[in-house]
Amino acid sequence: MLALAAVVPLWAADAVFARAESKLDRIESGHARPGSVMVFTPAEMNAWARGRVPQMYPGVRDPTVQLGAGTATGSALVDFLKMRQGEGLATNSLIGKLIEGERALKVSIELESSHGRATAHLTRLEISGVAVTGAPLDLLVNEFFLHLFPDAKVNQPFDLHDNIERIELRPDGVRVTMKK
Repeated sequence: MLALAAVVPLWAADAVFARAESKLDRIESGHARPGSVMVFTPAEMNAWARGRVPQMYPGVRDPTVQLGAGTATGSALVDFLKMRQGEGLATNSLIGKLIEGERALKVSIELESSHGRATAHLTRLEISGVAVTGAPLDLLVNEFFLHLFPDAKVNQPFDLHDNIERIELRPDGVRVTMKK
C-alpha cells in the first residue's frame, strides 16, 4: 500500500504534465482549431515548469508559477553562473564569485496581449528575498537575462506565435485564444 501511495502522486503529476504538453503541441503544430481557447490550469503550468524548465536551463531548480489577473510570478532556485555556463557564456572571475551558488529568485510580470502581439512588463525581481529595482535590475536584465535569452523582449511589444490571437493571465489559468 505504501508503494502505491508513493506512485499515485507521481502518475497524477505526469498526467497533468502530459495534458500541458499536449496543449502546447497542438498550438505549436498549428492543429489548434481557429478561434478556440486553450486553458492551462495553474497545476498544468507548474507541472510543465517542473518537468521542462530544469531540462532547458541548467542551474534552475524547483520552478513554480503563480497566476493573477494579468500577472504571473515565477519562482525558482537559480545558480546564475551555471545558467551562463550552460549557455556557453563566459563570465569574468570576479562576477563569477558574486553570482555563484543557488539563490531564491522570484520574477513578476504583467502581460498585455491582443491582435497577435503581447508586451511583458517586468514589475518585480527578488533575489534571496531582496527586491531589486532601478539600475541594479537593469544590470541583471542586460547582463544575465538578455545574454541567456537574446531574442527576449522585456517591456516592448513582440509578436505571438503565428496562430495565437492573445494570451490572458488569470488566477484560474492561462487562456490562449487562437486566431479565427
